[in-house]
Amino acid sequence: MPPAPLIAHDLVRTLGDRRIVDGFSLTAAPGRRIGLIGENGVGKSTLLRLLAGVDRPDSGHVTRPADLGLLHQEMPFDAAATLADILDDALRETREDLAELERLAARLADTAQESADHRALLDAYAERLQQAEDRQAWDADRRAALVLDGLGLAALGHERTLGSLSGGQRGRLALAALLIRRPAALLLDEPTNHLDDEAAAFLEAQLRALPGVVVLASHDRAFLDAVCTDLVDLDPAAEGPVRYGGNYSAYLAEKRAERERWERRYAQEQEELEALRYSAGTTAHAVAPNRERRDNEKMGYGHRGGRVQQQISRRVRNATRRLDDLERTQVGRPPSPLRFRAAALARTGPEADGPLVALRDVHVPGRLALDRLDIDPTDRLLVTGGNGSGKSTLLSVLAGRLPAGGEVRRRPGLTVALLDQDTVFDRPDRTVRDIYVRQLGARRAEAVPLASLGLLHEADLDKEVGRLSVGQRRRLALALLVARPPRLLLLDEPTNHLSPRLCDELEDALGPGPGAIVVASHDRWLRRRWHGREVALTKGRSL
Repeated sequence: MPPAPLIAHDLVRTLGDRRIVDGFSLTAAPGRRIGLIGENGVGKSTLLRLLAGVDRPDSGHVTRPADLGLLHQEMPFDAAATLADILDDALRETREDLAELERLAARLADTAQESADHRALLDAYAERLQQAEDRQAWDADRRAALVLDGLGLAALGHERTLGSLSGGQRGRLALAALLIRRPAALLLDEPTNHLDDEAAAFLEAQLRALPGVVVLASHDRAFLDAVCTDLVDLDPAAEGPVRYGGNYSAYLAEKRAERERWERRYAQEQEELEALRYSAGTTAHAVAPNRERRDNEKMGYGHRGGRVQQQISRRVRNATRRLDDLERTQVGRPPSPLRFRAAALARTGPEADGPLVALRDVHVPGRLALDRLDIDPTDRLLVTGGNGSGKSTLLSVLAGRLPAGGEVRRRPGLTVALLDQDTVFDRPDRTVRDIYVRQLGARRAEAVPLASLGLLHEADLDKEVGRLSVGQRRRLALALLVARPPRLLLLDEPTNHLSPRLCDELEDALGPGPGAIVVASHDRWLRRRWHGREVALTKGRSL
């Protein structure tokens, strides 16, 4: 039996007073790897839960393979479960396949070929054999070891409990369990979170080798480029969600062309509507029965009047009919997308010789050791390194938030701002607009209106911060920083939780300009396009 597709038909899901998913349909055939693209809050995670059956749609239905795996934010095990327990559960289905094949083989050996049961047993054996081959059941134990190693978990003892692992380790273990299982349909929500370059590349190779369906939501542009055969854009479009064939690079090119087509069609229709309204209104007035005739019309009016009146009336009717048709079918105005429009992320200061910050023999025990680093007044510095190499620690030292051994010299009066990975506001009950004004002050907030930065939609400005998505809170934090640019801006994983397009625009804003910017990032797409200096960290030591 061939692998089953994953099919969603006209899904609708409303949460509170907001329709998150509105008439979504998808056919995902085995071998297709489909990425979900869009702003935070457009429903990517909700869609994955609907496809998996974890959440139920208000209407519509999903046909899914019986063997389906969803990458949960939290693993469905209690804190006392060991790594061995989780691996046993991941290998359970393949071991059941092998045990059932042995049972069916024994029954076949004992059943005469002429028996009525022989054909049914043979079909059952063939179906189970295909399933075992798809799961690579005979290689499962070796695959489990390979997956743990590829995701950086090989050093963990199998007696370790889930509660003793870090959040990143738990996330990688949940991913490992799914790769070991090899389900017929795999649904992944931000699967490259907590992965370094090597682990991300390993995951890409594993997913490309899967025979079944993969549907994933990810902000990782390099990952989308390497893995996806199709992308579904959930951002507003003229015809609703649009499916694009190809990887992220192909999507970018087609997305730009599609937006241009939508804007061009809207502009042409609005121009035609204006002309039709003018034609229908003005011409109708010209043939009004009580209109006074002009002098040049009076001679011969009786000869030509009836014929001219009929021609003009026909034009009025045609224009009115076309106007009615076009008003019913006209394409909607393209929604104004978020466009990051910060004039400058950092600012200049009084001219002076020497660096803004100078580090010499700086160390934070167990977290960072750095011989020398100077941050110049217009620096663009990218800090890279694997998990645990000290990227966030270095930014905290530069910001003055974390004491460190060695020598840290800062220019007097230096203004520094840090965008943390975790965005938390003390008063989640306050609105976005209120927090913006309170933190910046009324004068500064008026000088740099929040809406002008293009990081949040106007409709979200009066929401309580506690109701925002993670990405929206992070964009508010970024807005607060760039509304009052520091001389030294520190960004810790700035593309996390941002849509791909906003990531592209943020990267453009990081180009040459006033002030100094230091970015710590594992984002491979950003790093491949970086044009400034780079510092690579390893655990405990800089390179």
